[in-house]
Amino acid sequence: MSDIARRKSDHLDLAIAGDVGFRRTTSLFECIRLVHNALPELRFADITLTTTVLGKPLRAPLLIAGMTGGTERAGHINQELAAVAEHRGLAFGLGSQRPMLLDATVARTFQVRGVAPTALLLGNIGVVQATQASRQQLVDLVAGVDADALCVHLNPAMELIQTDGDRDFRGCLERLGELASDFPVPIVAKETGCGLSAQVAKRLREHGVRHADVSGAGGTSWVALEAQRNPPPQSALGEQFSEWGIPTAASVALVSAQGFETVFATGGVSSGLEVAKAIALGATAAGIARPVLQALESGGPRRVHELFDTVERELRVAMFLVGAADLAALGRVPRVLTGDLEAFIEQASEATP
Repeated sequence: MSDIARRKSDHLDLAIAGDVGFRRTTSLFECIRLVHNALPELRFADITLTTTVLGKPLRAPLLIAGMTGGTERAGHINQELAAVAEHRGLAFGLGSQRPMLLDATVARTFQVRGVAPTALLLGNIGVVQATQASRQQLVDLVAGVDADALCVHLNPAMELIQTDGDRDFRGCLERLGELASDFPVPIVAKETGCGLSAQVAKRLREHGVRHADVSGAGGTSWVALEAQRNPPPQSALGEQFSEWGIPTAASVALVSAQGFETVFATGGVSSGLEVAKAIALGATAAGIARPVLQALESGGPRRVHELFDTVERELRVAMFLVGAADLAALGRVPRVLTGDLEAFIEQASEATP
């Protein structure tokens, strides 16, 4: 097994059963109160969750966020989860396609169009690899899985904890701008569990990037995950920085204020009420990762469907109780920000890079 394949296998094991969640840091969705509407003037059955994201229709504003690929086990997981996304009309994200740059034979572990012919499919590559690869290599990565968009993930914290991780992030912003201006599919700038700041979002927009996935702190700590699979001194370094990051709710508020066309709220989202809060803050859609993987492991696709039945039901109830018949209306409802979230947004907005 190659080093990358071993890392992907370790990631799956730890994501499913490891102690890799943030221990003190939360997503701060608990600091958002949606204002109750006792006269919604709606019929519950008329509430619609449909939306269009990156040019594709979704039946609900939900993304099965990118997690895996590159091994046979990962390929099986991708097939099962992509089939759920297709059946429900959700978006589906692939894990990092870096293994495809090194070994073309692993492409089949990322190829899900056979079970998800119409789903919104997001490819995935690291920003350092995107900077080092040629434009044609990246085009081939997208074409090899027939993706509708390419997520370019920004993961400096995660890489620093890996013994052999990337250490040189120079030129990444310029490369993102080049791709955003001249690539066959939309480019989504995506963090990996540490969130995007207002300052980074502003720089991305100035370079023409129009779509973002905040992937904030509060769910899986990829720094903590890497700490568990790397030896000292990297493991101790990872433990020290395991709470590092911008909470998801704060990142959504900061990023959405910069005028992106698409904002995915991922990182610790686990309920329909949190999805509603994210959209009220300015998100386009919300992504769920680890709970989906754990549901698949514990009960197969049936359990994943049950998870999304619950999430969608909770989202509809939240919309009804704020008087929002559709997602556009949900984005305009009153909301109250309290405590740490209010302070984080106020102070982080004023900070300089």
